[in-house]
Amino acid sequence: MLLRTVLEQFKSEPVNYITSPDNRSLLYLQYILPNMNFPALLNDNLLKVATGQKPSRIPVWIMRQAGRYLPEFREIRKDHDFFELVNDPELASEVTIQPIKRYDLDAAIIFSDILVIPTAVGLEVKMEPGIGPVLPNPLKTPDDVSKLDFDADVNEKMKGTLAAITLTRHKLNGKVPLLGFVGAPWTLMSYMIEGGGSRTLTKSKSWLYKYPKESTELLSKLTDIVIRYLVAQVIAGAQMVQVFESHADLLGPELFKKFCIPTLSRIRNEVVASLKAKNIEPVPMTIFAKGAHYALNEISQLNYNVVGLDWTVDPKVGRNLVAKDTVLQGNLDPCALFGDKDSLEKNTRNMIDSFGVHNYICNLGHGIYPETPTESVQTIIDTVHSYKL
Repeated sequence: MLLRTVLEQFKSEPVNYITSPDNRSLLYLQYILPNMNFPALLNDNLLKVATGQKPSRIPVWIMRQAGRYLPEFREIRKDHDFFELVNDPELASEVTIQPIKRYDLDAAIIFSDILVIPTAVGLEVKMEPGIGPVLPNPLKTPDDVSKLDFDADVNEKMKGTLAAITLTRHKLNGKVPLLGFVGAPWTLMSYMIEGGGSRTLTKSKSWLYKYPKESTELLSKLTDIVIRYLVAQVIAGAQMVQVFESHADLLGPELFKKFCIPTLSRIRNEVVASLKAKNIEPVPMTIFAKGAHYALNEISQLNYNVVGLDWTVDPKVGRNLVAKDTVLQGNLDPCALFGDKDSLEKNTRNMIDSFGVHNYICNLGHGIYPETPTESVQTIIDTVHSYKL
């Protein structure tokens, strides 16, 4: 009843979660949501692996599993703008649960986007069909950074996603854990400077060389808001979170060590510390730095529970590069899902056999592509479930 009341209030008066005139969103998240009595979790395989325990089966989920490859998603998308889906709790929750209704997966991941943070601090973000994210007014010089509001209240700016997390926890009824996520600072910074996707990241990488001090300051500001947003997601009900450093592939060891390792370390440590300070049990955290094969050992020592690998890393090599007993996630090539059933089964088995069945979460090496046949996802799941622990 409380959840229904809150959501009805959200629709009619987005900021008036509770009657107190001060810090309304914060109080809502700190005191109302934690007492919402979420259903007991029935499938904890993912959380068990992430925390060093033995699951009943190898857990499997897929990055971007809630989205464009599903016909039921495309049907909803016909009538709604992308960010309308992100910001509407009911719609975002429905989309999040679609793959869970269709497949026997071991996790749901909230339907959202990493670029909600640039939007929150004051940059316009559009999702253009056939192009992807576009930021019409990107940062051109460090002077532009001062125009942004990095002290933005994430509980207010991301209230749609936070409410969707809470709603989805209840709708899942404990079937699987719910994951939250965020874009890492360097990835966010590069979008904010490039104005969209880029094959070279020339503009943003040039900042690292031309404006190293200002780049460090911008990354620090982004780190602050990333931390606040992750904490808010956990308070809202996320049971595990993933940090996407999606643009690590265009950096090298020196730049990654200088500009990314410090921010990723802060995120993990300060999220944990902030949750403990609020008497909230920290949730498992995954770091996925796409293309950062050159820094896997350093990444594995940042104390994240899980390290994700992209498809360019041989699983056995990955095992040898990371710290002992590191839980790994990945790393099937998303294009492998366009092969026939026999080849997909073979590739999935080769991947699992190379990683080993312990300390392992089955996933793709990046997000699933829009054109992917839905039956290919079922093939992966069936193959994973054929393994006995």
